[in-house]
Amino acid sequence: MNEVETLLQFNTCLIFLISYLIGSVSFGLLFTKFYKLGDIRTIGSGNIGATNVLRTGNKKIATFTLLCDILKGTFVIWVTKFLFPTVEIALLAGFLAFLGHIYPIWLKFKGGKGVATYLGVCLGFDWLAALIFIIVWIGAFILTRYSSFSSLAAVIITPIFIYYHSPSFYVACIVIIMSILVIIKHHTNIRRLLAGEENKIDTTNRNK
Repeated sequence: MNEVETLLQFNTCLIFLISYLIGSVSFGLLFTKFYKLGDIRTIGSGNIGATNVLRTGNKKIATFTLLCDILKGTFVIWVTKFLFPTVEIALLAGFLAFLGHIYPIWLKFKGGKGVATYLGVCLGFDWLAALIFIIVWIGAFILTRYSSFSSLAAVIITPIFIYYHSPSFYVACIVIIMSILVIIKHHTNIRRLLAGEENKIDTTNRNK
């Protein structure tokens, strides 16, 4: 192995590590603490994602959390695509950011459910896949007002679209794995949905 190959492998490992660490940044927890809204882990479902931040009553912070969690996935893919010639490396970097979000090292690997970062990864490599995700999520939410059901519908439909739309089987496999992980993280929501006990999102709260 020559010096160029060694340097390339080192840089690849470094970008993977950085991607995971970026994904591990829990914006929901940081923002709620910074704006003195309490510890998000003790509010509502205890999840660090945007949906639970919304339960604090602060829509602006919830929206900001959502955007930052999305951008985690998009940012690492765009940067990696700029630095490396292959889409496979960029997509794997996005996958590691996604893993960082749901299993953050800073919080003893207890993170969010990965939906927003999943969308960010899709946006980073295929805007059309991201659009399909958004359309499915919004459509399901309008019909049910369940954030969890909308997320599950989106992560089920999106990989089906990618499988037929993308020329790369590798891309489809990564997205399918991400979908499986999101579904696993929603196991308690699925039980509540089946029991009719899942909480709907109140979109009429206009306090903030």
